[in-house]
Amino acid sequence: MIQLCVIIGYLVLLLMLGLSANRFFRGTATDYMLASHSIGPVLLLMSLFGTTMTAFALVGSTGQAYRAGIGVYGELASASGIIHSLCFFVIGLPLWALGRRHGYTTQIQFFRDRLQSDFLGLLLFPILVLLVISYLLVGIVGGGAVVESITADAFKFGESGWFASSGYGVPSWIASAVICGVVLLYVFFGGMRGTAWANAFQTAVFMVLGLVTFVTIANALGGSNDFLENLKIATQSAEPSHLSMEKMPQAVFFSFLFIPLSVAMFPHVFQHWLTARSAGSFKLPIIMHPIFILIVWAPCVLLGVWASGENSGVPAALAGMGPEKFNKVLPTLVKLHAGDVLGGLLSAGILAAIMSSLDSQFLCLGTVFTEDIVRHYGGRERYSDTQVVRLARYFVVGVVFVTYLLSLLLPGSVFDLGLWSFSGFTGLVPLVFAAIYWRRLTAAGAIASVTTTVGCWTVLFLRAGGKPYTFPEQPLSIVGLVTIPKMLPVVTIFAASALVLVVVSLLTRRPGQETVDKFFSS
Repeated sequence: MIQLCVIIGYLVLLLMLGLSANRFFRGTATDYMLASHSIGPVLLLMSLFGTTMTAFALVGSTGQAYRAGIGVYGELASASGIIHSLCFFVIGLPLWALGRRHGYTTQIQFFRDRLQSDFLGLLLFPILVLLVISYLLVGIVGGGAVVESITADAFKFGESGWFASSGYGVPSWIASAVICGVVLLYVFFGGMRGTAWANAFQTAVFMVLGLVTFVTIANALGGSNDFLENLKIATQSAEPSHLSMEKMPQAVFFSFLFIPLSVAMFPHVFQHWLTARSAGSFKLPIIMHPIFILIVWAPCVLLGVWASGENSGVPAALAGMGPEKFNKVLPTLVKLHAGDVLGGLLSAGILAAIMSSLDSQFLCLGTVFTEDIVRHYGGRERYSDTQVVRLARYFVVGVVFVTYLLSLLLPGSVFDLGLWSFSGFTGLVPLVFAAIYWRRLTAAGAIASVTTTVGCWTVLFLRAGGKPYTFPEQPLSIVGLVTIPKMLPVVTIFAASALVLVVVSLLTRRPGQETVDKFFSS
């Protein structure tokens, strides 16, 4: 019960911080959506990192390391640190400059203007919304699992009762609803400024408490007074097969390098880029992001590996559960090996990481709806700033409600949900890269690329049933000359999207000189 009280206290504190930003709200749509381009380097770093570190990074990576071993760090963390920073520099900085020059608020505005295609914008809107919703599911499912696991036995009143099915803790569906409600409230009233403040605060919280979690559990598993010795003991007690990367084929490992590219097409990250006060604000995020990833991912993966050993108590606690058990590895470790107060604080840190991404995603959907649908088709002069902000808020409420219902109907591994969401975004990366750097890109090529991404993603997702999966299922020989090894579907999606984009663009009429001059003049 103490842990539950600590979590509730943290949620109240976060809500107060987010709502306090409403005092600085200037009443304009630009302020609500972009904080009037006032975000400096430190706040940009903390907010960007917070919005990219989701339940996938903490809950998902720990669960996957518990399932697959130490190689999980190499799969994503080591690559993400470098690739994310490259995307900030190669994609984010040019888009920030174009956004400030031409007044863009969303990705779709940029693509519409760059390719002079209203249809492309209309095509991208539902795709981006659906991909963001799939990303939201990662956080909502992960947050519910954390609270349910950490509060187990808090409501044990006899041998039966309403809470029995959730281990006498707060049921995940209630926890997910509360998390959605808290985030929704400070996004509703605080806008981008409230989101940035909350993200910065929560980033600091989960990084500090994450290290505390790591040290606490290492000492508990080791049992000695020497921290380094405890690290050695905890590692030696893990399942031996989890201490090597032999389980993972090289081609599968390589294909994970494509996943971090997805950050280049996240609508919420694009919106964060546009909040920057100046180009110089990007320096600190580009330099520090890889270091922050190391600080967060390495402990999470090690904790997952340690949890695989019988002396951790996790295998016994999760026995008999389905795929959802991997979402509960981290909170179960915390519950078993931390005291009540510390366990509550550590759980609050996990929730901080989860909610620091949910808020940005909620806000970006409201922005996309009002700017790319309401104002674009209804007329920019027809709606006042007050009306635009109100419509954005209403749309966010609707999306949150739909996403929450989907989280009840589509439970699953946080890691797997994340991989499929990121694969879709990665398939769109050739489009944004070409739009910035390739003058020959045409609207037909862009539309064909987006359509190919959707088609490939849908076919492969249905073929796999949403579960982890490689394509082809077995190495595929082409005319006996080339053998395509087993890889993640993201490689197929990315390659098909890029190939179609280039071929169709070369076969169709060049863009007008006016457009080329507008985007490529020195």
